[in-house]
Amino acid sequence: MLVLLVFAALGSLGTAALAQETERIGGRLVAEGEGVPGVDIAVATADGELVGVGTSDDNGEWSVELPEAGTYLVTIDVATLPAGVELRDPERQELELRVSEGSSATALFALGEREEVGSILLQRLAQSTFNGLKFGLIIAMTAIGLSLIFGTTGLINFAHGDLVTLGAFLAYTFNVIVGLHLIPSALIAIVLTAAFSGGIDAGLWRPLRRRGTGLIAMLVISIGLAFVIRHVVLFFFGGSRRPYSDYTLQLATQVGPVRVQPVELWVMGLSVLILVGVALMLTRTRLGKGMRAVADNRDLAESSGIDVQRVILSVWIMGGGLTAVGGIFLGMIESVDYLMGFRLLLLMFAGVILGGLGTAYGAMLGSLIVGLVSEVSTVFFSSQLKYVWALGVLIIILLVRPQGLLGQKERIG
Repeated sequence: MLVLLVFAALGSLGTAALAQETERIGGRLVAEGEGVPGVDIAVATADGELVGVGTSDDNGEWSVELPEAGTYLVTIDVATLPAGVELRDPERQELELRVSEGSSATALFALGEREEVGSILLQRLAQSTFNGLKFGLIIAMTAIGLSLIFGTTGLINFAHGDLVTLGAFLAYTFNVIVGLHLIPSALIAIVLTAAFSGGIDAGLWRPLRRRGTGLIAMLVISIGLAFVIRHVVLFFFGGSRRPYSDYTLQLATQVGPVRVQPVELWVMGLSVLILVGVALMLTRTRLGKGMRAVADNRDLAESSGIDVQRVILSVWIMGGGLTAVGGIFLGMIESVDYLMGFRLLLLMFAGVILGGLGTAYGAMLGSLIVGLVSEVSTVFFSSQLKYVWALGVLIIILLVRPQGLLGQKERIG
């Protein structure tokens, strides 16, 4: 209810605040530190319809205005490159870029001496490994809560992915519509999402547990809750992708074979610190030990004097906060849209099952593996199949170790 009131109060500001500059694609062509003039770059829609052609000026800069937000194909005309300048990776003559409403996108073409095939392969492998670690850390943060909720309650929460979306859009609301900087906006969004998640447990799941509602019925309810959250976000914000107003356009820096944006380093560094903090909390604090005890054996924990309902509420609050962090980080690297959490949900489940159901450490390890496999597979196979290979690794590992990497075998008898 609190979240709905926030959206409703700020909804009237949305139209004016979202009126931004015209969408465009541009960039700068550089070889040996100097701008490359006179090169044509064509921009077309995803269907192949030509939008416009930009020609680089004396500084190597070019841009093309777009009719609307969407996905576009950007192609450099290598025939217009001056003598002695080549496209380093011939496979990257055409780029696919997604442009959000009111924003710009930058097309990067590496020019210079053409690299050997082996060098290109190693560079792509290094870049994909970096991207996989980045993606895996985000999945890990969102998957911890999902795993602990299952461990403490037995519930498979299909609404967990939409809490990712909720956290990302709450941050977007305070950042873009209200006009706050992204850092305080993110902190407010994390607190609100954690409170919303705790409120769901106190107002919905706890009464259902007291009534003895079966896990299958609760699973179906979680699916319905996911649809409610998703379509509330869709109602207020629409279906287009939207960027935050801070940290969106940053120049990438070449670090060895890897191109890195400063925001990516911050996201990865903060993700590692948060995961280490969660691990220390689970092992060093009384609440963390209580969470692990309830996840291992709920009845034994309750008979030992642990307030199980308080522990479960704490798990929901912590899980909601972590999903918000993951959603905000994903929005900083890409953009926010109402399906972002739904797309992440399958990978969260894969990470949790791969690592071992009900274990926080297993969720972390499994999520990192899922992120790495999905991104590294794009070096050798189509990017449209990257999630297929991650799920394939999940199946192979479960055939060898059904309880997951860090799960424990059930003893019978």
